[in-house]
Amino acid sequence: MKKKVKMNYCKWIIGGLFFIVISCTSVKNKSKNTQIAFLSDVHLLDIYGTFRDSDYKGISNPLDGKYTLVRTMKSQLQSTRLFNENYFAFLAALDDVVKRKIKTVVLPGDFSDDGQPINIRGLKRILDDYSKKHGIHFIITTGNHDVAKPYLTDAGKTDFLGIGGKEQVIMSKTGMYIPKSKDELAVVITKDIGTMGYAEVLKELGDFGFFPKKENTYWETPFATYNYDNYSFEKAVAQASIDKRNYNIPPYNTIVPDLSYLVETQNNVWLLAIDGNVYVPKEAVKENPKNPLNYNGPGVGYNTVLTHKKHLISWARKVVEEAKKKGKTLIAFSHYPMVEFNDDASEMMKQLFGEDKMQLHRVPSEEVAQIFANAGVQLHFAGHMHINDTGVRKYDNGKGLFNIQIPSLAAYIPGYKILTIKNKNKVEINTVIIDSVPGFKTLFPLYEQEYAYLKNSNDPKIWDKGILQAKNYQEFTNWHLKELVRSRFLEKDWPVEFKDYMLKTTAKDLMTLAHVSASKKEKYKNENWTGFDFIFDYHRMYSADELALKDIGVKRINQYKIIIDSYKKQYQLLEKPTAIQTSFYEFCSIFEKFLKAAPSDKFIINLKRNSIRN
Repeated sequence: MKKKVKMNYCKWIIGGLFFIVISCTSVKNKSKNTQIAFLSDVHLLDIYGTFRDSDYKGISNPLDGKYTLVRTMKSQLQSTRLFNENYFAFLAALDDVVKRKIKTVVLPGDFSDDGQPINIRGLKRILDDYSKKHGIHFIITTGNHDVAKPYLTDAGKTDFLGIGGKEQVIMSKTGMYIPKSKDELAVVITKDIGTMGYAEVLKELGDFGFFPKKENTYWETPFATYNYDNYSFEKAVAQASIDKRNYNIPPYNTIVPDLSYLVETQNNVWLLAIDGNVYVPKEAVKENPKNPLNYNGPGVGYNTVLTHKKHLISWARKVVEEAKKKGKTLIAFSHYPMVEFNDDASEMMKQLFGEDKMQLHRVPSEEVAQIFANAGVQLHFAGHMHINDTGVRKYDNGKGLFNIQIPSLAAYIPGYKILTIKNKNKVEINTVIIDSVPGFKTLFPLYEQEYAYLKNSNDPKIWDKGILQAKNYQEFTNWHLKELVRSRFLEKDWPVEFKDYMLKTTAKDLMTLAHVSASKKEKYKNENWTGFDFIFDYHRMYSADELALKDIGVKRINQYKIIIDSYKKQYQLLEKPTAIQTSFYEFCSIFEKFLKAAPSDKFIINLKRNSIRN
């Protein structure tokens, strides 16, 4: 009997040790494979929201009878982002995150349409819902569309869709809009369409990273007087209020809030949320520092951080050093890119388009990347540009920086990024395309009403109704980009002479211009694509990087490569190239850089070696 008990006891000990070993291994593996989803530039318009101070409910959708608050198709086809369908895309992306059992979701800014109370409340409702139902931790930071000015501002929109397909103007106070004709719908007035300042956004969305939580292992701001070793939740709470999170912005030392923070939520991972919004003061700020109109908008990004928000640099350096001491994996994110995002084609783009075109004023200087790399930041996720891209910088001192541009859910190609932390030196990044979106056609009957009104009014800017034939959401965003190129980019960004030339050309014309060999011209003699297609594919590559290759197709890409290679050789032989020839050379050089870009779909980064591979 004693022998049997002894054997059972030994089995129990061995079994227990086996369980401990397995458990420790599981924890270790879990730590190595921490996953974080990054969803940027959601630009949520709460199409089913309600105004708290107005009886206006929007227009009734004949499809389901629901009252909806939507912008016109005409307006969203003039914008670099969708206004309406991204509501459904956001829900589809979150559902995809749930299916993948990812528990941490980062929103690096522009989570709202324009920081309006109705849309911020709508976002909060959605985040609360997914937090409670699925246990998701949302970590967010602000973008230029979330806090357009540091303080609450009156604002409005003139392009909501109203009764009969007409435009409906909605303003936050009377007198902001003067009707242009008697046929316009009566202006709706509601404070819920103004734009929030820092204080209001913090009050509504504080639970999503901006304020510490008891379950956080650590939380701090750039202004914290405590550190990791003497941290307590009570100390963090005491220093989390907005009056404890201000800095003096030059040149007038005006006091402005900064909502940056550092948080550790799981598995020794530190998330560095950088508030890159910089509101450069106008001279009038000396008289009234609380007037939001006395500040410029924050859309430029890190170029102004270097001049007007320098404390973020020293704070980032301190955080990096502390993370190394404590053995933490540091992931930085903000709304704005830290590295040039045009595949190092920005200088050539300036030559072709001009310095004030193609959003080139938003390209961060090389100094930005070098300063933050020297501070020790290695991996940074950003949005703002509505593009998919990977920016890589390596320096002789061994420092390096990888900037991951997250595609917008409101533009081509819609998607988000998943970061998988394999170990302290190795991370894997995957891009998820959101092509299937339940309900994305819900608003189409309303657009039919708008189209009928525009047609009856002989509106010269009537949109192409073909967009309503889109089979899925990705195709819908492709249509959006195509209309955007046709109705906005060609008119505002492309040099007139070169644009006019390209729009008249065919595949055969461009092969002739490039002096493509006779055999290759014969091979592709039946191709019917045009110069417009080449321009459109330029914009697809600019927006989606390698994600666009499938849409363009291998055959077309190969033809572009043949033309580019042949023409670049031919151009070198020209003694006095014409303006058109030079422009086409610049165009080919830019397109070639897009084709040779760093991996941006699925790739692995080795932080120890500063290397990247598919």
